[in-house]
Amino acid sequence: QVQLVESGGGLVQPGGSLRLSCAASGFAVSSYGLRWYRQTPGKERELVAVISTGGSTNYADSVQGRFTISRNNAKNTVYLQMNSLKPEDTAVYLCNVWIREFNYWGQGTQVTVSS
Repeated sequence: QVQLVESGGGLVQPGGSLRLSCAASGFAVSSYGLRWYRQTPGKERELVAVISTGGSTNYADSVQGRFTISRNNAKNTVYLQMNSLKPEDTAVYLCNVWIREFNYWGQGTQVTVSS
């Protein structure tokens, strides 16, 4: 059973940092590309970061230089380190993986950036 469980969200002030985790089960994160998306009411879902099976990464322009995606294969977990947070980063953050013809999503974790 493929599952993705996000955690680590919360309320932070502008300029602060937060580290999100995506714990995977039912598959090995080392064998698939993993993605972080974010969703805000009234806005389209945005692809934030991607890590490939080879470990290469890509980021949305809006988070480039501030966010870092990584994985720990032993823990079967993907992370999103978020620094220099801005109010516009406020969203529900979700991890995602394509396995064969199926698209799997976690439940999401809320990140709120506000003073």
